[in-house]
Amino acid sequence: MTGLAIDNVLGTAQGRYTAGPGSALTAASAASGVSRQNAEEFEGIFLNTMFQQMFAGLEDGGTWGGGEGSDAWSGMLVEQYADTIAKAGGIGIADAVQRQLLSLQETQGQ
Repeated sequence: MTGLAIDNVLGTAQGRYTAGPGSALTAASAASGVSRQNAEEFEGIFLNTMFQQMFAGLEDGGTWGGGEGSDAWSGMLVEQYADTIAKAGGIGIADAVQRQLLSLQETQGQ
């Protein structure tokens, strides 16, 4: 994920999201949906980092193959594992992150 993408995610998580004109979403439901998306994305990044470290010590061959492109392909596969697990409910980090984001947004609104 690039620095610009992370800035966009963090900016959205900090409550800079505004619903477009004519949108049926209320500010609270929009913030909740955006915070959930950001929380799942954060969990995906965390899982990706954890899996990269976990798979770093594996020998060539097996799932990764042993060719010249195996490093690139293994990184992409690990990233997909992390994203899939995060979107399927993850390991519980997204729930805690979402609660914290919503709490911070409520505090800023006072």
